[in-house]
Amino acid sequence: MVFAPLVSTHAQHKPFYKGKFRKPGRFTRQKARVACPVFEDSGYPYNGIGIKLGDPFALTYKLYFTKNLAMSVDFGKGASGLYSGYFRDQFETYTEGLDSLLDPGEGFSYLNHKVKSNWTGEVRMMYQTSLDAWVKGLQAYIGLGVEWRHTEIKYEYIWQKGRNENEILHFDETRYALGPTGTVGLEYSYFELPIAAFIEVAGFADISEDPGYIRPQGGVGIRWVF
Repeated sequence: MVFAPLVSTHAQHKPFYKGKFRKPGRFTRQKARVACPVFEDSGYPYNGIGIKLGDPFALTYKLYFTKNLAMSVDFGKGASGLYSGYFRDQFETYTEGLDSLLDPGEGFSYLNHKVKSNWTGEVRMMYQTSLDAWVKGLQAYIGLGVEWRHTEIKYEYIWQKGRNENEILHFDETRYALGPTGTVGLEYSYFELPIAAFIEVAGFADISEDPGYIRPQGGVGIRWVF
């Protein structure tokens, strides 16, 4: 009988919520391991698989050899719309010299073009450095590599047979561009999931299809790191 009031009093003050509430605090090293495995220095090498939006729109794979050295492989579709003006100008290159084969009164002019396919692949080696002093989990990187592009284009043109006689014709061209590519970017990996987000800008120099042609490109993306 003596213990009954004590039990009753304890029951009245028992909190309804039975879980444990943790006040927010700074990330400890243990939490950093959960946030992203890239934080674990002894765990290299790591792999990252994801998607990249931009030029190209691609599947992306990254192998983190060490804390400072990595390799990325991307494969996807180039942003054809960004090259519309360039492909339009190439019509003049493909038809150069044809005027001399025409009969008097004949001529031809560009009508339009359509990119049937535009595949891009690239392999890059990267050097990374930590920017934790400014933002926890942020890294900067530079990279050099090789890029390959395969493009199929359909050109339509107007053939002037005579004063009042025209005909719409077409021809197809296949382009194989190959050359070096350079990259600078930022990668952030301080999340509650093992993911790494990145943004980068790059440049591609064609040395095969159109030597001397240089094109800026880049994109943003995310990779699952394991």
